Amino acid sequence: MTAPIRLGLVGVGKIARDQHIPSIGRNPAFELVATASRSASVDGVARFATPAEMLDAMPQIDAVALCVPPQVRHAMAADALRRGKHVLLEKPPGATLSEVAHLADLAETQGVSLFATWHSRFAPGVAPARKWLAGRQMRSVRVEWKEDVRHWHPGQDWIWEPGGLGVFDPGINALSIVTEILPEFMFLTGGELSFPENRAAPIAASLRFAGASGAAMNAEFDWRQTGPQTWDIHVGTDAGDLLLSSGGARLWIDGESVVDQAEAEYDGIYARFAELVASGGSAVDLAPLRHVADAFMLGRHLTVEPFHDQPNRDTA
Repeated sequence: MTAPIRLGLVGVGKIARDQHIPSIGRNPAFELVATASRSASVDGVARFATPAEMLDAMPQIDAVALCVPPQVRHAMAADALRRGKHVLLEKPPGATLSEVAHLADLAETQGVSLFATWHSRFAPGVAPARKWLAGRQMRSVRVEWKEDVRHWHPGQDWIWEPGGLGVFDPGINALSIVTEILPEFMFLTGGELSFPENRAAPIAASLRFAGASGAAMNAEFDWRQTGPQTWDIHVGTDAGDLLLSSGGARLWIDGESVVDQAEAEYDGIYARFAELVASGGSAVDLAPLRHVADAFMLGRHLTVEPFHDQPNRDTA
């Protein structure tokens, strides 16, 4: 029997507790042996203040999963790779395209695996959607990804800073699905990014894309939606219409339900990471991040009302 991969987890915040730790616990290919966090810990697991301290004290660690904000991730990932550790990157894989490309080169040089994860691609409806769309002619693509930032990211100021992506933090999930399921290449042709006057990252974005088919492709991302949340991708083709909803958990073809399952995205991520480590391969697809970079380059920047975590906050 193959020994489990000894894993060090860096960052013990909401995404780690909600998703990574449960999925690691369900996968016998991994053993969580250490964490690195300034203030949080996991019962029964060795804790260190920094990833460097963790790797100094426990050189037997085989792999590292990084769940810290993208702005600080590159140096941590590069250090782990240079030490010969396999590395998993929470999405987005980095603050810039260039730093992730550097990590990919470093992983290849060191002969270890680098996995830039896109968790939404592991939603249960994504693979069936890709299979159904293969070979079909696109007529239209419409993405609606609208949610309440106060619910999903309360008090997380880093997400409003350069490199934090703003509304593209969830929007990149949609882009990761679209680039996975569409049978043709797409590129940005224009858009508008709405920046609160007191923030350095957008709260909404309206994007337009083109592809080889000439189909109309549009995406609307908004962090100001309250009540029911919207994570939908509509694709019209010459052979019918597809709706991928609930972030990819539900799939309809011509109004008929095809997939309706609870999400298990991070179980899929760790299953794939185990495969990469076993084979010595890497998976670093930068297409979703490239589209975000294009939006910042080509999109028109608009200034909108200020945003505060507390909607009734007195700003006088």
